This record gives sequence, structure tokens and C-alpha cells, in this order.
Amino acid sequence: MREWLVGGGLILGRDGLLLVRNRRRNGDHDWSPPGGVIDEGESLLDGLTREVREETGVVVTRWRGPVYRVEVLAPDLGWHLRVEAHEAVEYGGEVRVDDPDGIVVEAAYVDPAACADHLAGCHPWVAEPLGAWLAERWQEPRTFRYLVRGVDASQAVVTRR
Repeated sequence: MREWLVGGGLILGRDGLLLVRNRRRNGDHDWSPPGGVIDEGESLLDGLTREVREETGVVVTRWRGPVYRVEVLAPDLGWHLRVEAHEAVEYGGEVRVDDPDGIVVEAAYVDPAACADHLAGCHPWVAEPLGAWLAERWQEPRTFRYLVRGVDASQAVVTRR
């Protein structure tokens, strides 16, 4: 079973929530909060800070959270994903894309009312927790759990547990 730990950055600015457009291996694009896989030996917040800086140029000096956690189990595909989303409390810098992994191709602050349009087509474990948080702005951490069934990722069935 392959395991991933991902940090997600919730960065609310004057112009909205910072989102990044990702180019996937199959050529598709989707939007998500900035963040990424935490390297072995790296703390979650150190890795999240690094990923946000690499993907967007924004430097976060203080986080609040986790705001929410996501667990996705895909036993038929052989992977387990854990995500922790944290809200940036103090940050600075100009938005610029310079992703060393070549995945992020655009970054923009998006009005929270328009985020649902940007997140259409994302995996439910990205869109649902973020949409719920934007609607409610809760203070205590929440957990969202998903199960992915099927051996073909493009036809897999995702259910919330």
C-alpha cells in the first residue's frame, strides 16, 4: 500500500482564496489550494511552507490548523492518502509560478463565491472539504473520509464514509 501525506494551504487574501491550476500526467488540468507531498523527515508545516513557496512565491510565516483533514483509501489501486489543510495567518510575497515539479501552471486569488466553478471536475476529496470550509469557516478541525473502489482510476467509484 503506497502512502502519501499532503499539506494543503488555505490562503485568503483581499482578492479571495489562492488556488493553483495543476497539469496532470494525462494532460488534464484541475484547480486546488497550493500544497503538496511532504518529504520524508520533513514536518508537515515545514513541507507545506516549502510547497506553497515553490508553487506560488507566497511565503507563509504562521499557520493555523489543521482546519480539516482528509483521508482517502483506495485499496484496489493500492494507495492511501492523508491530507492536512492549514490556514495561513501571516504571509507575504507576490504570486508567481515557478514550480520545480512542473505541475502548477497558474496561480490566482479567486473570489470564494467563484471557487466552486474552479473546483468543478476535481476529486471530491479536494472540492467537498474546501467548499464546506468556505461556506462555514469553522474553527475546530474536521475530518473527511473517502473510499475509492475500482482498479481503473478513471472509472473508480468514490464514496464518502
